[in-house]
Amino acid sequence: MAMDAERRQAELIEQFSAQAAALSSAPQLAALVLEATSHPALFAFSELLSLPALSKLAGTQYASSLDVLRLFAYGTLKDYKSNSGTLPALLPDQIRKLKQLSVLTLAESTKVLPYDQLMQELDVSNVRQLEDFLINECMYSGIVRGKLDQLRMCFEVQFATGRDLTPGQLNNMIDTLSDWLGTSDHLLHQIQEKIKWADTMSEANKKHQKEFEDKVEEAKKSIKKLNNLSRRTSTYGDMTTFSLNLEE
Repeated sequence: MAMDAERRQAELIEQFSAQAAALSSAPQLAALVLEATSHPALFAFSELLSLPALSKLAGTQYASSLDVLRLFAYGTLKDYKSNSGTLPALLPDQIRKLKQLSVLTLAESTKVLPYDQLMQELDVSNVRQLEDFLINECMYSGIVRGKLDQLRMCFEVQFATGRDLTPGQLNNMIDTLSDWLGTSDHLLHQIQEKIKWADTMSEANKKHQKEFEDKVEEAKKSIKKLNNLSRRTSTYGDMTTFSLNLEE
């Protein structure tokens, strides 16, 4: 299911990217941004935001479309309400999409979302509306999976689609991965040193074992020689006694 959703996202991004590359006028590009941010199955926008074609909107009367696209890439409904004076009014489909994205943002930081917090963030007035939204617009769409806990008044998130990374988050992730890589290299070096030490000890043990086995073999040979000598001596003694008896 997750792979299908990712594939669908990639297909939509490719589709809108191709459309943007074929457009030249700012009004057409602004209309494309409106279509993309209203699409019910698209939840990733940073790649569209980075398209060279959309840079044509900068400095025009449609420049606010870039701000809208940036809002859908990284922002929430709360961000929109805080900056509504500088942004164009959103359509109902866009508002619904921004609410869905807001749930995904909340799910990034915690897997237990209190109803009170969700109602405030999503601008929902009662629990019934909230649960209907979570079921119909979030879980049925496949962007989240979870459990509605009416007793504890919270939504327990089991899975949530990841949102676009902000430039700051991307840098932090690169730093984290770099630190992890450095730690992994250090651990790998330590493991290799321990393997070398173990190999050295193993060779030493094999050498000692071989020396011990050689000594055991030498001891066996010595005992065998002594036994043979003892038998020959015993036989010679018996023959001497027999010779003496005959002389008597």
